[in-house]
Amino acid sequence: MLATTQPRTWRERFARLKRDTSGMALIEFAYCLPIFFTLGLTATEISNLAMVNMKVSQIAMSVADNLSRAKQAVPLGLPQLREHDINDAFIGANLQAEELDIFRHGRMIVSSLQTNGSNGQWIRWQRCKGMRNVTPAYGAQDTGATGTAFPGMGPTGNRVQAEPGTAIIFVEFSYQYQPVVFPISVMGPVVLREETAFYVRDDRDLTAVYNPNPSVTASTCNLFTLT
Repeated sequence: MLATTQPRTWRERFARLKRDTSGMALIEFAYCLPIFFTLGLTATEISNLAMVNMKVSQIAMSVADNLSRAKQAVPLGLPQLREHDINDAFIGANLQAEELDIFRHGRMIVSSLQTNGSNGQWIRWQRCKGMRNVTPAYGAQDTGATGTAFPGMGPTGNRVQAEPGTAIIFVEFSYQYQPVVFPISVMGPVVLREETAFYVRDDRDLTAVYNPNPSVTASTCNLFTLT
């Protein structure tokens, strides 16, 4: 049997403990784990934010594109855009990103930019969907109805303007990001905003949005609804 030598004094015991490195790796791991764990969660949140931002952009583009194409054929007349078509575009956007609950946490504003009798820029009609209280960035419906003072829609230096006899579907989409890891109280509100515009394709009656029988509830901008 091998005999072990036990330290006799407290000084010897502390000296022996000081030389003992058998648990060093475990201690280092314990110190580093919270740091790496936090970095991992942060990377997850940033990746999700980037993905949601891309979806917000795609949804805004999809709605503008769909409404630039939507029309209902009319015998002996130009095709018409209906309130039903606009509501369908909003429903499609909601289904496209159902997991984001975009109309509970966001607001989409669709405007038709056209020209008035003076060939000035004019927001002829505007429709909205969503619960967030967001003001249109470039004006409400009928902005620019007369005169030429209204410069068009979009940021300064990058505005879009409609040509006479044409229309541009302009979409503003504002969405408050819902974090998956960190609570909003930690991150603060992160609002994603996207703007996109498409010229109306082909011929279409640009004088109004029609609501033939069976009529539907128009998504006017005084309403804050989910559906």
